[in-house]
Amino acid sequence: MTIGILTLPLHTNYGGILQAYALQTVLERMGHEVCLIEKTPYLHIPTWKAPLVYGKRVLKNMIGRPCPIFYEHQVNRKIRYENPIIRQNTDKFINKYIKRRIVNDFSEIKEKDFDAIVVGSDQVWRPRYFCGLTHSRIENAYLQFSKGWDIKRVAYSASFGTDDWEYNPDQTKICRKLVKCFDAISVREKSACNLCRSNFDIEVELVLDPTMLLSANEYIRIFEKSSVTRSPGTLLSYVLDESPEIIGLIEDFAKSNGLKSFRVNSKVEDVTASLVDRIQPPVEQWLRGFYDAEFVITDSFHACVFSIIFNKPFIAIGNQGRGLSRFSSLLEEYGLCDRLLVNPKQTLKNIDNINWQRINSLLEEKIKFAFTFLNENL
Repeated sequence: MTIGILTLPLHTNYGGILQAYALQTVLERMGHEVCLIEKTPYLHIPTWKAPLVYGKRVLKNMIGRPCPIFYEHQVNRKIRYENPIIRQNTDKFINKYIKRRIVNDFSEIKEKDFDAIVVGSDQVWRPRYFCGLTHSRIENAYLQFSKGWDIKRVAYSASFGTDDWEYNPDQTKICRKLVKCFDAISVREKSACNLCRSNFDIEVELVLDPTMLLSANEYIRIFEKSSVTRSPGTLLSYVLDESPEIIGLIEDFAKSNGLKSFRVNSKVEDVTASLVDRIQPPVEQWLRGFYDAEFVITDSFHACVFSIIFNKPFIAIGNQGRGLSRFSSLLEEYGLCDRLLVNPKQTLKNIDNINWQRINSLLEEKIKFAFTFLNENL
């Protein structure tokens, strides 16, 4: 079967890259021909529409509502000149391990191109991310572009990222119709089950994030084939939204536990930093960080996932802006809610007391369920 995967565009986010890699790998091992469907990030205004768009922007500036008149040019310039530098390491991994079909618009995809399209994982059903990264309507995350096609439509581990409903009434109405055309639907968080039930009037399955379908040894083999060096410490800190309080927490924890902290991410999202400081380290280096670490402190969902995969004790700092329900759902599943800090000033007890044998056994059961879901619906 020829399968297209529709997820968020790949860039410098390690979790986003690895969840796409894992799902592609799993589907290929099941005997399918798989590629990722990715919409180009470049923005384009049709020639016929340009005078109207630019005219509206000029008018907004004249009435005191500042907006960039040539927004598309600014975005495209950044993509053309900055991204190749910032993404030089992560793009190497993507180009080496992930098969992609890049389109200018989802309308370029035709019915004959795929036997099935799998939507997921990551926060693919969160409008602020899907629309912001693809410059497309959220309805396309529900395969509106394939309406009427004779193909299989499956959602695997799709996520809204939050327990709040972020769709407007029109989006809700249209997506409610589109989602009922799917052959099977699974989501990543318990909160997503509730959102689907209350807003789409459907029941869905709860499954693992794709990254958890591969073993630690499979990720170890990836970085062993690369030239990345041993990590320079024993306390891995992977924090996306740093603050003085979080930095202080990491320093105090390292000192009191005899650990040396190290990080494996750059200032990639800090637009005020130099391009050199924004170059994201290789995916292989990020993976090696978990292997080398004795402990992990993070505000990243996927860093919590990989801490579990590698059986590393960790502290999760709740990240409300990026979606807190993802953390609570994951940690609740494995009885690790005591890992979660709602604020950096909170203290934790029994930080090393994790029953990995029980967690690994539970994970094995969930992996079997996930493979059953995929096998039965593809």
